[in-house]
Amino acid sequence: MRLILIILLLSSFFSHGQNNYPQDYFSNPLEIPTILAGSFAELRSNHFHSGLDIKTKQRVGLRVKAAADGFVSRIKVSHYGYGKALYITHPNGYTTVYAHLQKFAPDIEAYVKKKQYEKESYEIELFPNAGDLKVLKDSLVAYSGNTGGSGGPHLHFEIRDKAERPINPMLFGMYVTDTTKPFVNSIYAYPIGDDSYINQSNTKLKLRLIPLKNGEYTVENIEAYGTIGFGIETNDRQDLAANKNGVYGIETFVNGNKNFEIDFKQFSFSETKHINRLIDYEVYKKEKNRVQKLFNDNNPLSLLKPSINNGYISIQDSTSSIYKIKISDFHDNVSWVTISIEGKENSVSTPVPPKKTPYFINASQTVNLKEGHVAVDFYQDTFYDDFYIDFEVNSDTLKLHEDIIPVKKSFTISYDVGAYSDRDKSKLYIARLVGYKNYPLYSYTRRKGDMLTTNTKTLGTYALASDTLKPTINPLNFKEAQWLSKFRYLKLKIDDEGSGISNYRATVNGKWILMEYDYKTKTLTHDFNDAVIKETKNNLKLIVTDNVGNNSTFETVFYRK
Repeated sequence: MRLILIILLLSSFFSHGQNNYPQDYFSNPLEIPTILAGSFAELRSNHFHSGLDIKTKQRVGLRVKAAADGFVSRIKVSHYGYGKALYITHPNGYTTVYAHLQKFAPDIEAYVKKKQYEKESYEIELFPNAGDLKVLKDSLVAYSGNTGGSGGPHLHFEIRDKAERPINPMLFGMYVTDTTKPFVNSIYAYPIGDDSYINQSNTKLKLRLIPLKNGEYTVENIEAYGTIGFGIETNDRQDLAANKNGVYGIETFVNGNKNFEIDFKQFSFSETKHINRLIDYEVYKKEKNRVQKLFNDNNPLSLLKPSINNGYISIQDSTSSIYKIKISDFHDNVSWVTISIEGKENSVSTPVPPKKTPYFINASQTVNLKEGHVAVDFYQDTFYDDFYIDFEVNSDTLKLHEDIIPVKKSFTISYDVGAYSDRDKSKLYIARLVGYKNYPLYSYTRRKGDMLTTNTKTLGTYALASDTLKPTINPLNFKEAQWLSKFRYLKLKIDDEGSGISNYRATVNGKWILMEYDYKTKTLTHDFNDAVIKETKNNLKLIVTDNVGNNSTFETVFYRK
């Protein structure tokens, strides 16, 4: 039995290469078994997931422990993103991150609230000195929650190196039960260039995937000629959860020779935007499926390893080739896809010519487009490729191509609103029209004189929108002149139907009070345990402002002993 255990340990070690990460240094940050709702580097909207999402039994308030000795080096509280997040730096140079927290441990909570009241702001970012908030391994640092952009209760946990690059925490010995192979949802084939084709087509094809009895996959045999590539939609699933998580690595082989590899061990935040180049962005936007391209088409991602011919395959006439895809999870459960390719030059089809418009984007140059009172500025290297772009202005509506092309960095849209009256222009903002009803989604709008500008990374349809409606404010758990002596919380709901909430400010008897905003429930909450409300009769005043400056004021009286 002991010999078998040694063999398994050695097998795990060598299967992940020379794993130089400490294996016993970090402990489980929760007091329950690790079951994942999300894995490291899995594909998310516009980014790779930078940690592990650990399930918390569908509830909040579980104790979160320091994974190792260290000190709290950063605290960030925000309405969106990570919500309440804690960063702990350890003597070995790594930093662990704990996000979407309900609240911090008492000493850290007191430290944060003191700073929030000093700044008179719920949102805050702090960088304590090394001696301010020291922690010991397995000591309480927070309670799990559902704050920020979390889609449900869980703990987001990260390990970062000295350069702030996130690393797969499972490389440090975190254990997750997993005996399940990755599964494959779809395979795509891509002719590269006008002289290439697959099954008599010069455009990408979704191949018919055939699951085999042994758990592997194949597709119907294909005929091809020229330079081609493939894409795969794949996920992994652990034993104790139904979540579709990301895989650990993908390799491809042509006639037994390795020609492409992507692994998900580590990345930097500066490169995570290139996820939209890794996936077939058009398929994602139209079908909501993330198909990873198994070739490197000018993508600087470090996750892509050096490969032969960038993962492309050259198919000659009268040849037979076997293309294999190996998909692995962290525990070396492996799935294979086998594709047989027959080379046939006589299967020529007429290439589909690109749609041409009067506006051509040279990706290596700055391009300025203008029509009437609307202008768009694309800067050098905004896009990965050259292409013809759709650009049309109809009154206050800008049609800027279809959102099927990945964008590297922000471009600028400008509207000259000088033709509007001063009263009207003060209520205008730039919106992206989304959904089949063209709902106006606020795009952060700057104002300078008669110019409105917004920066965005998304093509699509934009328009000027007007917001003349004030935000709404409604008390949730109290009424006018009510005694609240036995209440722990004061709660109100705020909402805005137009441009959205920009900021809010609450005072009691003229003194600022801390109110936590949950944008998912549109709720403001004050905790009476802050002990800043000491009077019997209390005058509450809440001012809420939207993104174009409309504001509403709510005033009431309540009593406490």
